[in-house]
Amino acid sequence: MPDITGLDHISLTVRDLDRSAAWYSDLFGFTKIGQVPDDGRSGAKMLLYHPASKLVLGLSQHQRNPGEPFSEFRTGLDHLALAAASREDLERWSARLDEAGVKHSEIQPGVRGDLIVFRDPDNIQIEVYARTPS
Repeated sequence: MPDITGLDHISLTVRDLDRSAAWYSDLFGFTKIGQVPDDGRSGAKMLLYHPASKLVLGLSQHQRNPGEPFSEFRTGLDHLALAAASREDLERWSARLDEAGVKHSEIQPGVRGDLIVFRDPDNIQIEVYARTPS
C-alpha cells in the first residue's frame, strides 16, 4: 500500500471569498499565495498560507452555492481543529478572539486535551486544540 506523507491542504467552501480571506488572514495571520478567478462556471478559489504551521488553506466560492450557512449536521466537514502548543496558548487565543470580537467558548476539556470553539463568518466550527502531553 502506498503511504500518505502528510496533509497538503484543506479547502473550505465559503459564501464571500474576500470576506473569508480577510477573516482568516486577520485572525490567524494567513497570507495569500494564489488565486484562481471565477471562470464563469465553477467560481473562484484562493489559497492562503500560514508560515508557522505551514498549513495551506483553500477557500472556494462556488457559483452554485445557495448561500446557506455551514452546518456540521450535513454530510461532509464536521469542524476544523487547529493545534496550539499549550493551555497557556489557549488562554492567549481566548484573549485574541475577544480582541477580534469573535464569540467563543470558554477553554474546555476535549478527548486529548483542552480546546476553544468558535465559528468563522460562514458558521464553520473551528477549534483551537492543545493536546495534553502524554
